[in-house]
Amino acid sequence: MAESPEEVAVLVQRVVKDIRNAFQRNPHIDEIGLIPCPEARYNRSPIVLVENKLGVESWCVKFLLPYVHNKLLLYRQRKQWLNKDELIDVTCTLLLLNPDFTTAWNVRKELILSGTLNPLKDLHLGKLALTKFPKSPETWIHRRWVLQQLIQENSLPSLVTKGNLGAAPVERIHRLVQEEMNVCSEAAGRYPSNYNAWSHRIWVLQHLGKLTIKVLLDELSSTKYWVSMHVSDHSGFHYRQFLLNSLVGRTVTDSNLLLQNWMVNVQNTRLLKEEESAGAAAACAEEQSVDLPRCLEEELELCTELIDTYPGHETLWCHRRCVFYLQHHLKNRIPLLSAVVSSVGSNDETLNNSHCSPAISHMAQAMDVDGLNESSSKQVYTQETKRLKRAPVQDSFGPEMEYRFINEVLSTCRDVDQARFATAYRKCRLFIGD
Repeated sequence: MAESPEEVAVLVQRVVKDIRNAFQRNPHIDEIGLIPCPEARYNRSPIVLVENKLGVESWCVKFLLPYVHNKLLLYRQRKQWLNKDELIDVTCTLLLLNPDFTTAWNVRKELILSGTLNPLKDLHLGKLALTKFPKSPETWIHRRWVLQQLIQENSLPSLVTKGNLGAAPVERIHRLVQEEMNVCSEAAGRYPSNYNAWSHRIWVLQHLGKLTIKVLLDELSSTKYWVSMHVSDHSGFHYRQFLLNSLVGRTVTDSNLLLQNWMVNVQNTRLLKEEESAGAAAACAEEQSVDLPRCLEEELELCTELIDTYPGHETLWCHRRCVFYLQHHLKNRIPLLSAVVSSVGSNDETLNNSHCSPAISHMAQAMDVDGLNESSSKQVYTQETKRLKRAPVQDSFGPEMEYRFINEVLSTCRDVDQARFATAYRKCRLFIGD
């Protein structure tokens, strides 16, 4: 066992070199870990590489970590000089053992900005650190900084010239998004309620995925199984609430824009040529429509199934409360838009059939009864028609169904917590109102 400072220095330098050689032999290492070993029993390297797994015998950590830590601090204090290769090796070793050491990440930021270090290697290093420390906040913060460097306009051409990424910009961004989703999923599975991982996932959608409807729907589908297997993970369900909320906001906003464009086309219909009309119709046909009520209904069905299967979990009831609020919020927004669609659509039936997008058509039909909107000019506006127009839309996930579900849970459950959560949920329904 090494005792003197000279022996410790020799030991640490050998271990740092072994770690560098391990990454050179196998650049596809995907996990790191400590091997319980109180003392060195054999005269061999404490670095163990098996397939794609890198292990460090625990006995050497008490020598390795303080040495590289002090060496980096001396460098930052300008008391000791380290060349670029030594900086990369020292910071890599230090961050694998302690990824929350901010100074080491800052040194690697400087190396990236100077062009010495490939930012993709830092993403890989952060991914390895998260396999051992999945909730490390400094690792997630540095990861977002690296991603910002990759998506900058000046960074992407330089990466292509270096041969790091050879695909088109859109494909590169898509590849980064998929990689980040995988990293977040692994980290969330290793640590319960990993708020840092789910927050990073939201950040990636906002800055890389741009919160497009396709990305939001794909994320809803891909995380459904995960939350079903982690029914007490508040962070996972909060992520689905973010997806649903973004989907509601994005869809309603897109529908408003489509409606404005559509009304302009109604006013200028006589000035449009046949070719322009055909192009507008084709563009509307390509618009992706989302059945928001159906999405929220499916989310409620998922909550119902999980609440029945796993009683007594407050996370499920909190998520159901959020879904109900989104339904209530959506009902107050769509009828206003649908009323405008109905009034404008009656002026030009031909244009309505050729230029209206599926999303707008779906909302307009929500306010009609038996197709009254299409033939309103041909029918007599009787008192019965007025009554039908005023009648509220019947849906399968209305307040009656919710109260029926609550009463069924309270009458059949034997779990005290389940009854308490159901009672609190019913009070929330009364507070929000129907």
